[in-house]
Amino acid sequence: MAETAALPAGFGELEVLAVGTVLLVEALSGLSLNGLTIFSFCKTPELRTPNHLLLLSLAVADSGISLNALIAAISSLLRRWPYGSDGCQAHGFQGFVTALSSICGSAAIAWGRYHHYCTRSQLAWNTAIPLVLFVWLSSTFWAALPLLGWGHYDYEPLGTCCTLDYSRGDRNFISFLFTMAFFNFFVPLFITLTSYRLMEQKLARSGHLQVNTTLPVRLLLLGWGPYALLYIFATIMDVSSLSPKLRMVPALIAKMMPTINAINYALRGEMFSGGIWQCLSPQRSKQDRAQ
Repeated sequence: MAETAALPAGFGELEVLAVGTVLLVEALSGLSLNGLTIFSFCKTPELRTPNHLLLLSLAVADSGISLNALIAAISSLLRRWPYGSDGCQAHGFQGFVTALSSICGSAAIAWGRYHHYCTRSQLAWNTAIPLVLFVWLSSTFWAALPLLGWGHYDYEPLGTCCTLDYSRGDRNFISFLFTMAFFNFFVPLFITLTSYRLMEQKLARSGHLQVNTTLPVRLLLLGWGPYALLYIFATIMDVSSLSPKLRMVPALIAKMMPTINAINYALRGEMFSGGIWQCLSPQRSKQDRAQ
């Protein structure tokens, strides 16, 4: 199916084109906004702080998700997967690494904000760097397990992108899913919820609460919750009872998260948005060259 130009089962010509177009828009917007965030961090000395290193890590992870979406978009517009079985495994692995790094990176930012606002000590480099390394090494470890036989990567229903194979619903998939989800979704969700809740309790009394303490948790649930529900459904029911179109919805929602995260964490942040505008300002660029 993935090697031919025939339409995938359950999709019409216009539907395949629509999915490819949506993926392309998500990919380009995510790459643009997160690329701008990364560029601003590299070009603006004021942004090179331990707390902003956590934002940089999230932007890199989200750029990886957008790159994954771009490959899926091109394949969808071609109506076939042109990279073969090994390419599918690589695509699934890369997408899973960056997705887990994005989820855990959001939790790291929540903890970093709690540390910044609720303790007297600033987040140090010798804390931020190991935290970022842990996020990426842990995500790589869990994403590598399907390549080693615990879990499996396979094509999404559209046949033009790859992810964790949930269609089998066997003991191998179920054991991997629940273990992976506990450490990479529920634990980060708990850390995010607890960190912002403690911030709210501590800072609301003083009137210095400057961070939306509910939005990050909602974003995690809205962005990655549909995938979690689909996976859980696959453990108790025959997932083929769901239409292929419905099974593609979680993937489309998840690949929208890089754009949403860039807006929420970078563009809405006063210091980071100031750094972005400094990088885009011609007057600022002339001053940098003069220095």
